[in-house]
Amino acid sequence: MTTSYDITAVGHAIVDVLAQTDEAFLTKHDLHKGAMTLIDAHRALSLSGAMQDTEMASGGSAGNTISGAASFGAKCAYVGKVAHDALGEFFAHDLKKMNVHFQTPVLHDDPTPTARCLINVTPDGQRTMATFLGAAALISPKDIEEEVIKASQITYLEGYLFDSPSGRETFAKAAEVARSAGRKTAITLSDGFVVNRWRDDLLAFIDRHIDLVFANETELLAMFETDDFYKALRYLRGKTDLAFVTRSAEGSVVAKMEDTHVIKAAPCPQVVDTTGAGDQYAAGVLFGLTQGLHVTTCAELGSLAAAHVIGHIGPRAQVSLKQLATERGLI
Repeated sequence: MTTSYDITAVGHAIVDVLAQTDEAFLTKHDLHKGAMTLIDAHRALSLSGAMQDTEMASGGSAGNTISGAASFGAKCAYVGKVAHDALGEFFAHDLKKMNVHFQTPVLHDDPTPTARCLINVTPDGQRTMATFLGAAALISPKDIEEEVIKASQITYLEGYLFDSPSGRETFAKAAEVARSAGRKTAITLSDGFVVNRWRDDLLAFIDRHIDLVFANETELLAMFETDDFYKALRYLRGKTDLAFVTRSAEGSVVAKMEDTHVIKAAPCPQVVDTTGAGDQYAAGVLFGLTQGLHVTTCAELGSLAAAHVIGHIGPRAQVSLKQLATERGLI
């Protein structure tokens, strides 16, 4: 079967609500700086009412990645659950205007609203997220479009979905369909707290289903319960064929079989908001891999996308990533 899509992502379909704030606001509202905290509908309403001068953008980790991959020029699809409401329509419109295939059935006969992530950005560019999962958490295996997965070079799974039984079941379905078609499956670990909650299950899932792992340094160390970065990297290499690990200003590391490549971070004149940096890094890597580029070039594409997105508010590219990459001679 020839591929119709380069990448299909499965994740939480979330609309981001962003505001610039200070440390005092985080303390007042008991928000753990730099982390993602799950909240209920009541707290979502209260916190959003306290945030000032907000901006809205379609988000969700895998949604951000697929938007970045599409900006590079990849043929993309997305699986994620939204409700039949204004935020759901906003999310779907954003993906479709980027020519991303998005046909997941909308949640009907259920009052649960579309998910939203309340993101407070401090002056140092760190983002602190409070997420009401809403309809996004109701994704199920029946939402997987088997023919789309079979027609995709890589299926990319958002680790945040590991927090729900239906998410894990959906992952298993997607991975099994991809494997049956001889396709590759990738996962991002998403957050150190996710790793701490589901370490054993994640490791078992990676052993069974995953060809490619994305992680940042914090997530990697949490996964293998060590403070030694290269020791953890060796452990990860034993679990998967290929891994990309980001290290903030220190760049990233590519681990492939016995080879390790260290990639410098792309220059960024000013860090404004780190929201989506890891997501856009994955976008560049996934695009590069589906185009048959060397893994170091893939990492450089990821670094380029990450550097661009942290230079402005919001988790998605504001210019053509394909054009940026062409100007840098990477594609």
